[in-house]
Parts: sequence; C-alpha cells; structure tokens
Amino acid sequence: MDPILTPFLAATVRTATPLAFAALGEQVGERAGVIFLGLEGAIIAGCLGAAIASGAGPLAGFAGGILAGVLVSALFAAFVIGLRADQIITGTAITMFGLGLTGAVHRGLFADAGASTGGTAATVGPVAIPGLSQLPILGPALFAQPWPTYLLYGLVPALAWWMRGTHAGLALRATGAHRDAAAAAGIRTRRVRTLAVLFAGAMGGLCGATLVLAQVGTFTEGMSAGRGFIAIAIVVLGRWAVWGTAAAALVFGGAFALQYLFQATGWDAPYQLFLGFPYLLTLTLLAVQRTRTGAPAELGRP
Repeated sequence: MDPILTPFLAATVRTATPLAFAALGEQVGERAGVIFLGLEGAIIAGCLGAAIASGAGPLAGFAGGILAGVLVSALFAAFVIGLRADQIITGTAITMFGLGLTGAVHRGLFADAGASTGGTAATVGPVAIPGLSQLPILGPALFAQPWPTYLLYGLVPALAWWMRGTHAGLALRATGAHRDAAAAAGIRTRRVRTLAVLFAGAMGGLCGATLVLAQVGTFTEGMSAGRGFIAIAIVVLGRWAVWGTAAAALVFGGAFALQYLFQATGWDAPYQLFLGFPYLLTLTLLAVQRTRTGAPAELGRP
C-alpha cells in the first residue's frame, strides 16, 4: 500500500461522500426549478438530529438526521412553493435560522459538556469488502469505507437512471424546463417541486448525519462549515447532471483531503491554508465556468 497516495485517496472518497449526498439532493431540487439555498440549514439540522437520535443506535441517528433535513426543507417549501416567496431570500433565512436554532438546542441539551461541543454519537466504522479492499492503491480507498459510501455508490447510477428512464424523472425535468407546458400536459408541477425540495432536504440531512456518524463522532456548532453552499456550487460545476455532480463532489473531496496529504509529506504550513482551500477552489472554478450550460430554464422562478 502506498503510504501517501492510498490514504489521500481514501480521505478524498470519505470527505466527498457527504458532499455528494447534499449535491445530488440539491440537483434534484434544481431540476424542478427550485434553488434550495436552505441546504446549509438542512445539513446542520441533520448533524444535530443524528447526534441526538444516535443514542438509540447509528441507524436511528441516520433516520433522525434525515428527518431533521426534511423538516427544514418542508419549512422552505411552505414559503417558496406555498406562498411563492423569493427562493434566495427564503433560503438564506432558513440557513441562518437553522444555524441559530441548532446552536441553541445543542447548548440547552449539552450545557454541561461545553459551549460548542458535546454529545458523543454512536458512529459507524469502515467496512472492508473482502477481496476488493485488498486491491493495490484503489482497493483500500474505495472498498474500505463506512457503509454510507457504499450507499452512495448505488445511489448515483440509480438516480441517473431514474432521471432519464422513468416517467417521474421526465416529469421532474419537464417541470424545470417549462413549468406551464408541463402543467398543460397534466403534470402536477406543485407536487413535483414540493417532493423535489423534500428530497433535497432529506439528502442534506443525510449529509449531516454522515458527517457526525461516519466521520467526526460528535456534534459541533457550525460544523456544516459552508458545505451546503459548496454543494450548490458542485451542482453548477457538474452542469446539473448526476454523474457530473458526483465527479465534481469527488474533486472537492480531494480539496478537503489535501490537508492530510500535506501533513503526511511533512509540509510545514498554517493549517488555515488547508481549511480554506476548498472555498478558494469553489470561487476559482465558478469564475472559470461563466456559462450556465445545462441549467433548467425555470430555475429560481417563484
């Protein structure tokens, strides 16, 4: 096993997993014409929900995280789809509300554990697949991961097939391409948009649950750390395609994993440089990709 490359690739896949969950959910929402800017709020809610519910076991933790994300997205959908509120303003408000509420709830529940951290969660460890995990270099990176990563391996092709090969996927894309024409064809566009947003919230909650239960092991205030906004950028860079979104998430996973690579090589540099690199990469790639090729025509319409 390569002492540097293999751990870097493993860290890339591990850190890309929650990003990919969030980005794929956001992509479904945007395919219906809705920018779920409250994704960051759904992620942090999923983090706290998973930490609290994991007292009943890891599976309960994941269920709690997903449920928390769905509740955040339901609040967003009530305003944006039900009341036709502005998507950007509502999403920003939902995110700020989520960050504030989770902080307040966390401090109330874990007041004795400190101001910002506390509540050790029941975590899931790596699951090595016999045979495949022994492959050189890529084996440990791809096939010795926690089970949410394997769930992602199945989700990507399944979602790509669903978007292109089912009537429901066609209805979703038609709603995002031309809502009025889709409605005239008998598609219940309001229901399609609502379900798409709820799915985005569920994936945001799963992202948060994965952060807590498969990586960090505890809840920390603000631990979403802008991943919701990075996930939105990933959708743009992936050109609103499932496989493109997954590939872009892997790139950003590598950006987050660079800190482990530089530590392994002994490069002495401020750790803040490594922490800030994914966000610098976001700005750089968005500046390079100026066109919105592949964007749904109805994106952002009330």
